[in-house]
Amino acid sequence: MKCADIQAAVFNTETGKKTAGEKLTQTVMTYIETHYREKFSLKKMAGELFVNGCYLLRVFKQHTGTTPLAYHNHIRCERAGEMLLQSDRRVSDIGEAVGFASSAHFTHVFKKEWGFTPTEFRATRQAG
Repeated sequence: MKCADIQAAVFNTETGKKTAGEKLTQTVMTYIETHYREKFSLKKMAGELFVNGCYLLRVFKQHTGTTPLAYHNHIRCERAGEMLLQSDRRVSDIGEAVGFASSAHFTHVFKKEWGFTPTEFRATRQAG
């Protein structure tokens, strides 16, 4: 699922007005999209947004069906996928560029997200 799909599912209201939970969820999504290269820390994010971490986690999951950490990894993998297709950079360099400390962890998370390793993803997308 792409970021736009998640946002559309969350914020598609008939009135056009967002609830407090929707506003917080949007703020968290924006925060993650801005800070995706950084190591994920619920405590740090909650502190910077001036909310309780447990509350943030509960509201975000209620509105998106996923956790902030899963969304963080999703954003990293989306950005990495774009870089894999738009450049010839090494997979390990791309993993590092989107914030993964090790290429093994990057490969594991990417495969979980897309169903392909980064190398397979690049090869199948460029071939087709």
